[in-house]
Amino acid sequence: MELRALRYFVTVADELHFGRAADRLHIAQPAVSRQVARLERELGVRLFDRSPRRVRLTEAGHRVLDAAREALAAADRVRVAASPRAGVMRIGTGTGQFTARLERGIDALREQAPAFDVVLVDLPLPARLNALRQGETDLALVRGVRAAPGLRVLPTWTESLFAVVSARHRAAGRTAVGVAELAGGPFRASQDHDPSVLAALREAAAPVRPGRRAGTLGDTIVEIGSDPRSWTVLPADQVAELRSTRVRAIPLEPPATITGSVVVPNDLPSPCAAAHQAAFGD
Repeated sequence: MELRALRYFVTVADELHFGRAADRLHIAQPAVSRQVARLERELGVRLFDRSPRRVRLTEAGHRVLDAAREALAAADRVRVAASPRAGVMRIGTGTGQFTARLERGIDALREQAPAFDVVLVDLPLPARLNALRQGETDLALVRGVRAAPGLRVLPTWTESLFAVVSARHRAAGRTAVGVAELAGGPFRASQDHDPSVLAALREAAAPVRPGRRAGTLGDTIVEIGSDPRSWTVLPADQVAELRSTRVRAIPLEPPATITGSVVVPNDLPSPCAAAHQAAFGD
């Protein structure tokens, strides 16, 4: 089983569209389709339900997706461990999160020191912080973390939170909406949902009736677009990357925000920490 096939499969699962996955991977679409079909033959299961109008993960696809992400993250850690520390910036991030901020931040760091390679390591939040403690990464981007033992948490940016609903939802045309008004419908979260967003809702004592949990954020958005009652909440950075025309993002009323931070080892010199913080800020 090739890591390339797993990476192509995960990218299609993120995008739920073979063409967009190919664009993201910078390769031709037929190559993506061939690799996914080869993986399906090797595993003996169908990973996607395909139709002319949409692509969806099968039940087997959802199961394989978790394992594929773990395998790719492990492979990334192996590559990082084999690389010399000098000249490599290893950044802990979350699947489908921080894309635009990472691009801006890396560009800003390269203006100061052009000659370094970047390795992105996608990990869930607890594992992201543990990788930093163990020296497997050099910094991490997080939301909603106030403190982490053995690490320095540097508050760096603030994002507004938005309700995301179907374009057919009764609140879709509103300029702002309260969580209480949405609470009659099921709240959708995915395995990729930033846990700090859910924690922010709990802290605000927002009434949330959990709905069925989707596999990926892309799945969640597709399902919300098909259901005029369900809803979710996302930070502004993720809202900016939504491509679906079947959902609407509405500011919360009263306004709600979440803090994003750069996390670094305690022993990182203060000038370096300040440079990292400035690079990933707004």
